[in-house]
Amino acid sequence: MSLNVSEALVQQAAAGQVDESAFVETIRQSLPYAWTIVEKLARCLEQEGQEWANYAVAPPDEQARGQLLRMVGGDAIRGAVERHFNVKLAFQNCHNLAAFRPDGLDSQAYRDFTSIRSQILNQTPELKDC
Repeated sequence: MSLNVSEALVQQAAAGQVDESAFVETIRQSLPYAWTIVEKLARCLEQEGQEWANYAVAPPDEQARGQLLRMVGGDAIRGAVERHFNVKLAFQNCHNLAAFRPDGLDSQAYRDFTSIRSQILNQTPELKDC
């Protein structure tokens, strides 16, 4: 799964200066399924005041699964999205993405979600191909 990067953005990168907002817009347009999930999670944190939020619904198809994996698998993409939404993303598998407040990374909820124990407990037969 690749981003649909404009020639203008490629030229910016070649020149050594990239407009992060243009990169974020490229992510939004290229990975709409994943973007929508993170947008929902960020809204839960912002509007509902939750400490953290997670989305644990299987992607509807392989394209959507690929978008989610692309977003969280690339450090530059993930970092730009986290800065845009002011969240820290935590990922267990293609069925479980969470967003935390940046000031909550010392919380028990964050430690639990990102623990080895939680990762192991989230490995069920139906998620093996995720």
